[in-house]
Amino acid sequence: MTAEAGHLDQLPDTLRDLPSWTPDPVELADLELLLTGAYRPLTGFLGAFDAAMVIAGGRLADGTPWPVPVTLTVPQDLTSHERLVLQDPEGVPLAVLQVTEAWQDPTTSDWRLAGPLEPLRAPAHGPFHRLRRRPDEVAAELPEGAVLAVATREPLHRKQLGQLRQLAEKLNATVLVMPLLGGAHDESLVRALLAVRRDLPDGARIVPVPLPPRPGVDDERDLRLRSHVAAAYGATHLMGAEADEASEETEDATTAIPVVRPEPWAYDADVEVWRPVARIEPDHVQAELTRAELEDLLDRGEPIPEWFTPPAVAAELAVARPPKLRRGLTVFFTGLSGSGKSTVARGLSDALIERGGRTVTLLDGDVVRRLLSAGLSFSKADRDLNIRRIGYVAAEITRHGGVAICAPIAPYAETRAEVRRMVEATGDFVLVHVSTPLEECERRDRKGLYAKARAGLIPDFTGISAPYEEPDDADLVLDTSQLTPEEAVNKVLDLLVAGGWVRPE
Repeated sequence: MTAEAGHLDQLPDTLRDLPSWTPDPVELADLELLLTGAYRPLTGFLGAFDAAMVIAGGRLADGTPWPVPVTLTVPQDLTSHERLVLQDPEGVPLAVLQVTEAWQDPTTSDWRLAGPLEPLRAPAHGPFHRLRRRPDEVAAELPEGAVLAVATREPLHRKQLGQLRQLAEKLNATVLVMPLLGGAHDESLVRALLAVRRDLPDGARIVPVPLPPRPGVDDERDLRLRSHVAAAYGATHLMGAEADEASEETEDATTAIPVVRPEPWAYDADVEVWRPVARIEPDHVQAELTRAELEDLLDRGEPIPEWFTPPAVAAELAVARPPKLRRGLTVFFTGLSGSGKSTVARGLSDALIERGGRTVTLLDGDVVRRLLSAGLSFSKADRDLNIRRIGYVAAEITRHGGVAICAPIAPYAETRAEVRRMVEATGDFVLVHVSTPLEECERRDRKGLYAKARAGLIPDFTGISAPYEEPDDADLVLDTSQLTPEEAVNKVLDLLVAGGWVRPE
């Protein structure tokens, strides 16, 4: 993307001729944390040697502890420039990268740029922007003494609230709660933490921080990264996972501040309170809800017990994960041209509309090609772009609780996986492979496309002159040479009923 596609009027005259680029969500979060000083001592994106040293040993090339590689991926055609404007998804310029190194990742072959950053403006934060603060501002306002940070991507339930109060009292510490943003339901997370504010120790602060999960980073390195960010915000200790027995404090050269692990707590069913396990008679310990049990209750729309979490938190959990009967869903059909996927998709759409209770949108491949993707060719790049557009629309439908039914060819596994990730950030995704054999698809050929492809009149035709990568992650496989359209639709309906998304008829 060039600067002409962004907000030129927001750039100084000296920068308007520079190329621009929109980083991905993790890199945008990294950019903000670099600009605010939360990633100190880093001042920019890492080069090849620093990144390799971090991956290998958790240290920069100069020996400074740092847990994860902070890098910027760009198209190869941007690697020849000395400066690059980095902008948000709306085209608002945020910073200028002074390129000191262009390098290719040996494991992924991605091109990356390294160098320091010149800030242009603070990112637009969206919801709860009033709570977002610079690390130096927060640190300056904290009282003297110990500061215990809780950096979390999950709500605090009654157990964690009790453990937090115990640790804060033990350390005589001010509490700093840091919701880590970048997940699918950031607003619900912040609301859930605000809802338990009265249960936090007096003087506790809640400051959201953009730190999304990083693909390929294990829990230990993620904890180390949280410790560095928490330290930048003024924390002296970080609350970690529950200890095996008594609470313990650990510190090593790779964490910026000590990690304090609370002692185990459990719900005492005899007196109906949460407290340390060591103070409870063994036969009075009530088993905690597992994540699977909690998700099952939410999926079925059943109430979360008050002994487990405050009602206000339970309400936010239900917003973030509504019952399956009301949750957004994308049913994504993939298969060769002529496989019958459009017929089955239309039949499924009709059946769901007849049953009622859900808003249904059909995104047929041919219709999308004529409207949403008019002008695209059938090259691999344009095919991928077409599927991404379908995925984006489907994800938005899913986000708002609707059912999106998609029926493109979608020949490439990587692009289908990208669509799955987009949709699953907002709801549920079901992949149906219509596996009708090529010979049967070609025999049907009611549009004459296969004949033209065989004659060389249509280049890049899936199954003939372009590949089709059969999915290995399909939730259902249908061969319409062995099934009538009605039978195929019923198999999909059976899957949706069994999965809890559709009521039995």
